[in-house]
Amino acid sequence: MGLFRRIFEKPWLDQGDQIQELQTSTFRAHSRKVALVVFLFVVGSVFFLLFAAAHMRIVLATDWVPMPEPDLLWINTIILVVVSIALEVSRHNINKNKREKLFSSFLTAGLLTAFFIVLQCFAWLELIDLGYAAQRNPANAFFYVLTAFHALHLLGGLIAWWRALVKIRSTEVEYAEVRLGVELCAIYWHFLLFVWIIVLALFIST
Repeated sequence: MGLFRRIFEKPWLDQGDQIQELQTSTFRAHSRKVALVVFLFVVGSVFFLLFAAAHMRIVLATDWVPMPEPDLLWINTIILVVVSIALEVSRHNINKNKREKLFSSFLTAGLLTAFFIVLQCFAWLELIDLGYAAQRNPANAFFYVLTAFHALHLLGGLIAWWRALVKIRSTEVEYAEVRLGVELCAIYWHFLLFVWIIVLALFIST
């Protein structure tokens, strides 16, 4: 009878004092960090599909004409690397409880990200002036789609960055909440740096 009773149990219903809190000492992660990882998995899947489509277009089509590589793309790559370093410095500062240094490094990361987006707009304009509009060639179209999609995610990240920056300056926000915001931003920007390098490698290789 014990087996049948277990089969027909409904654990999702309120069982009164029989409810127990489940804990594990081997896995601890904040729900927002888990949500970010899931979100990045989805975003990474979309980027992967775009990369796969571009690769298939390169292999199967004969109308793929490689684009030039403006110097601004290399400058932007360096900027993103510096942003990731600044965020790692921010994580170090928050672990050492250096609030003022944390604000400076975190502010630097956000301002450089905004500068990256501005330079990316100039890179697009430069390519269009050279005659590499999106409708002219599949390589052009994929380049604009991938880089614009990447820039949009950076813009979205700046919203989270601003909220974390406000918490850093506030004396009423708990230290654990500040630490979490910095760590989430660092994970997000490291991911976007990785994606940017793959985008750049895709177009350089063609």
